[in-house]
Amino acid sequence: MPNLNIAIPHNLSQDEALQRIKDAIAHSKVEHSNSIKDLQENWNGNVGTFSGSGMGQTVSATITVNASEIVFDLELPFAASFFKRPIETGIRDFTVKLLS
Repeated sequence: MPNLNIAIPHNLSQDEALQRIKDAIAHSKVEHSNSIKDLQENWNGNVGTFSGSGMGQTVSATITVNASEIVFDLELPFAASFFKRPIETGIRDFTVKLLS
């Protein structure tokens, strides 16, 4: 599976950035419950691991909230690799707005 690694800097405290990310994920689970299936979420401190499926594709990811940046590491299914750039742009745009 192709990987997608994105690092997004932020100026918030690590705790505030982590809380905003967790809140956004909780909101997305509700908002997209019809299209995201079997979403598994596990946090160990500032590192979250995720897996789930949507539109017949399975994705796994790790989100690490550091003191000055958030790092997304996604394992994309082959079919999604054709949309790697729009996926990255969407994650980057959403996260920058969330953290501003």
